Amino acid sequence: MEREFRASHASNDGILIHYLDSVDVADRTLTPLLICPGLSETAEEYMDLMRYLLPRRCVVLSFRGRGGSDTPASGYNLDSHIADMKAVIRASGLEQFHLFAHSRGVSYALGYVQEQLSSNGSVQAVSLLLSDYPAEHRRMPEGWADDYITNYLIPFERTGNIRPAAVWGIQHEAEQIDLSAPIELIEHALILRGALEGSLLSEPDVETYKSMFAKCHVEALTHSGHNLMGNERLNCSELIRAFLGEKT
Repeated sequence: MEREFRASHASNDGILIHYLDSVDVADRTLTPLLICPGLSETAEEYMDLMRYLLPRRCVVLSFRGRGGSDTPASGYNLDSHIADMKAVIRASGLEQFHLFAHSRGVSYALGYVQEQLSSNGSVQAVSLLLSDYPAEHRRMPEGWADDYITNYLIPFERTGNIRPAAVWGIQHEAEQIDLSAPIELIEHALILRGALEGSLLSEPDVETYKSMFAKCHVEALTHSGHNLMGNERLNCSELIRAFLGEKT
């Protein structure tokens, strides 16, 4: 691991959640960024973004069943992933932060914020940056896990990124949950979406986001479908840095 990134584990009721933190080389006067990766992504896959955003502190986790985190036999619903986020936030000492999420990580980020609002009437996130996923937590269709493992994880050698046990856990436990309630305490949001076929954000989904935030800026990546963080990673990184640069 490169020296500028601290590798740690947070305990979520005994389940160890791996995360990376650039706190040792960051400017502590800048509001940090917490990163929630997509379904099969790990913390290590965001090291380039962490480096690109220096001197802003970034914290990125690998959710349960991914990367260097533990893989419990059960506990793959929305609440369990939110609990992973809470554990990392506590362990890293984050107070207020910007919150970026890609793909299915969006549902975990929104679930976390919505839970804070309903429980405390306040939020720690000062802005949201959401990449190509609607404001919902999706129940996966019958047969999804077998197809995902057989036709994606194995041929692309990503079974170390997300273990098959976690995929099956999501298949069995994930419930359909709407996360589109207005978030009045977070004024600014950046929505990244792919402009090509394969994007998971429809026009109605974008309008939903516009109704959720007082100031919602939408950026369409013209050469991408859903894989905008792969096809146009530098462009996405520039948009993220520019958005954060307008904040503290």
